[in-house]
Amino acid sequence: MQPNDQTAQALRERVKELGCLYRINQIFEGAIGSPDEVFQRIAELIPPAWQYPEIASARIVLDGKRYETPGFNEGCPRQTCAVIVDTKCRGAVDVIYREARPILDEGPFLKDERSLLDAIARQIAVIVEHQDAEQERARLRKQLMHADRLATIGQLAAGVAHELNEPLSSILGFAQLLKRDPMLPESGRQDIQKIVTASLHAREIIKKLLLFARQTPTFKGPVDLNQVVVGAIDLFKHQFEKEGIELSCVLCLQMPTLAADAGQLTQVLVNLVVNAVQAMPKGGKLIIQTRVQDGCVVCSVEDTGVGMTEEILDRLFVPFFTTKEVNQGTGLGLPVVHGIVTAHGGTIEVASTPGKGTTFTIRLPIEPAPDRENRPES
Repeated sequence: MQPNDQTAQALRERVKELGCLYRINQIFEGAIGSPDEVFQRIAELIPPAWQYPEIASARIVLDGKRYETPGFNEGCPRQTCAVIVDTKCRGAVDVIYREARPILDEGPFLKDERSLLDAIARQIAVIVEHQDAEQERARLRKQLMHADRLATIGQLAAGVAHELNEPLSSILGFAQLLKRDPMLPESGRQDIQKIVTASLHAREIIKKLLLFARQTPTFKGPVDLNQVVVGAIDLFKHQFEKEGIELSCVLCLQMPTLAADAGQLTQVLVNLVVNAVQAMPKGGKLIIQTRVQDGCVVCSVEDTGVGMTEEILDRLFVPFFTTKEVNQGTGLGLPVVHGIVTAHGGTIEVASTPGKGTTFTIRLPIEPAPDRENRPES
């Protein structure tokens, strides 16, 4: 081959390489279609940039997903480059020739093709990083919207609870006075008892609403979360045997003491265990674990029950929302859990898969945030 021919061929190869990178960048900037469509289109751009495009095939592997062009075969001569995102290998980009070709710089591949493959892998890493950042932003936006909605509902619930408390106390007080009337017939006494019972039930609902809205004061003292867990589990031992539920309890051996309300934390654990038991009507496994992580005490309650859909998860902590049958629950159990955990400066997260189970994870700070009401005045 004449020098001029070699120069022209080398120039054509560089143009193909630059064109490939340019088109990949256009796909990235356009970001049209789903992530799967984006990476499939990028894979299809790779073979034409190699020296023998008619027998070249490409594959991109990302987080276990594969995007290939026709004819890709593992057994063929291959060039490969890892896709590294934040020092972590997320996959690789491969190019093969389906037929044998003369040995060049790297098997049948050119040295410049190695440089191009490295550049493609870097561009893919940038796209993956950008997509991860977008997903994280979307998750945070959703979390903030959910928190804002709960805060608004909490303010409304607190206002309603306070407004109902006074007339309810009057109804209960007058009903109890009437019961003491010696001239009251037995039928009337029974009817008044129904009023008292209904009023007490309504008062309990109001208490739960105030807990959700963080309007009920907490009486904080030294608490060992392991002891709270063990105490809550003891209440259900016979029910576990009856319902065919296998319990696995893994407690941190060096559990620091929390400044918390032991009664309220027990209420949290009891509510979560009740939910787990109800989610496993045919039996299953309940796993409760405690650990220390990043300055927090962490407690997870995991079941192998029916799980929840995304739609249910979005409304899980909204007061009076329930998936149970009528008269089977008030829909205040989990909102109360959320209110108690939040009042302790903690967080609660839920992960669930329909048909596989649910995990509630509670994080409580070991060092509580300063209480404004208890701060010494300067």
